[in-house]
Amino acid sequence: MKPDLMEILCCPTCKGDLTLTKTKTEGVEILEGNLRCPKCAVDYPISDGIPNLLPPEDRD
Repeated sequence: MKPDLMEILCCPTCKGDLTLTKTKTEGVEILEGNLRCPKCAVDYPISDGIPNLLPPEDRD
């Protein structure tokens, strides 16, 4: 995931802003990390550079 994507991403539930925590990067690419919605208190993982923005109940 590129950091510029944060400009257009929002919480899929409440449309609020997300906060980014990076745990693994390669150059400017974010490979592992977490997106969190402070309003909903929901975490959305980033794995292999892909953010999973499905609500927790819809993830497998």
